[in-house]
Amino acid sequence: MIDTKGFKDDKSILKAKYRNRTDIIASVLEAANGTGASKTRIMFNAYLSYEQLNEYLNELLDKELLVYDLHTRTYHIAPKGSKFLELYSELEKVR
Repeated sequence: MIDTKGFKDDKSILKAKYRNRTDIIASVLEAANGTGASKTRIMFNAYLSYEQLNEYLNELLDKELLVYDLHTRTYHIAPKGSKFLELYSELEKVR
């Protein structure tokens, strides 16, 4: 039995359980979209462990999909990351 505490609805449970790498990357980018996000906020919004979070953040920073603001200590989506989300959204329409 899956512990459903902390999930908004049944779709959230399935989304968190059956995600591929692309889905997880999109979740991280969505969490950082807008005003930016701390590691903690991204971790909780994307349903990742601390170890997974660090792995994905490093990859997204290396690929210039995310940028880190040292002053505010937050992650922000880069133009390349916004383009990724646009393409991901189009892909989701045909899935």
